[in-house]
Amino acid sequence: MAQIQIKNVRKEFGDFVAVKESSFTIEDGEFFMLLGPSGCGKTTTLRMIAGLELPTSGEIYLDGEEIGQRPPSERDIAFVFQMFALYPHMNVRKNLSYPLVSQGMPRAQVKAKVEEVAAILGITDILNRPVGGLSGGDRQRVALGRAIVRDPKAFMMDEPLGALDAEFREHMAEELRALHDRMNATTVYVTHDQLEAMQMGDKIVVMNNAVVEQFGTPQEIYDKPATMFVADFIGSPSMNFLNFDGVVSEGETSVALNGHPIAVPRQMQGSSGSLVFGVRPEHISLSDAGDYRGEVLATEYLGTTQIVTLDTPNGEVKARIDSTQVAKVGEKVGLNFEAPKVTLFDASNGLALLSELNQGVLSHG
Repeated sequence: MAQIQIKNVRKEFGDFVAVKESSFTIEDGEFFMLLGPSGCGKTTTLRMIAGLELPTSGEIYLDGEEIGQRPPSERDIAFVFQMFALYPHMNVRKNLSYPLVSQGMPRAQVKAKVEEVAAILGITDILNRPVGGLSGGDRQRVALGRAIVRDPKAFMMDEPLGALDAEFREHMAEELRALHDRMNATTVYVTHDQLEAMQMGDKIVVMNNAVVEQFGTPQEIYDKPATMFVADFIGSPSMNFLNFDGVVSEGETSVALNGHPIAVPRQMQGSSGSLVFGVRPEHISLSDAGDYRGEVLATEYLGTTQIVTLDTPNGEVKARIDSTQVAKVGEKVGLNFEAPKVTLFDASNGLALLSELNQGVLSHG
């Protein structure tokens, strides 16, 4: 078991608050992503779990034991850094064996364990090579191996693929996820790349300005965003936001955009004033008919699909449609929205309104 619980954890550096009262649970065996922009608090949260930083307040549990104030050596957690952090004067074999030698493991066991891990990572043929001459991908494999060889309770990974080029990064992401599935180890992974988080993670925590904005599965995060920040940060292109003023009552199934009724999921929460109609590009279709209309500003061909940018009375919109559909710049077309996929937000605080769409999963930080 390697369940990790974060309870009301806060971290201050003098007057600066890096993490504000964060709470979430990482289940045993999960590949867990900490996602957010630079400076949001995700790496600080990871370092607190690992023991490299101590929380100002709150509790951290590993297997039910409170470890928040314990040193890293007492946590049985392995850390993989973005810049590899290998010993340059040692070859690959010695880098892998160093943690075991430091623990006093017998030489025969060390040799067997190193060769086992090297076989898993596909680096048996470079065991006797110096790390300085290795490619970025091989160095990252060695860094992973040095963590794996210890058999820790959990792995902490701070953007471990960030130093790799885009093509190899995608390949290593697939390898890393496959490795996790074979080992079934609890992994906490920091990234600012939403595609990486969606591709690899079982669960995602989205952070912004030291606050947990939302916690859930990749599909929940994408389909049912808790805040406008999450809706904007996740997805490419991100969710469209159409601003409007009005009143939404509990039980409402439509809203008025520019005087035209537009269907939405049945609302479980009322609101009034400045509101936002949120819809993802793939949930918009274009037609000759329709009361709500927009003018085509640009088209972007993407192979099987195209992104069409339109000017509407409530703001600019991007629609992802089939590449065979004709959309001419300057043409005015009707916009149809997939009602069950629409999210309404309160513009004053950016929070999603509760509806049938997100009932039961909405999680504001």
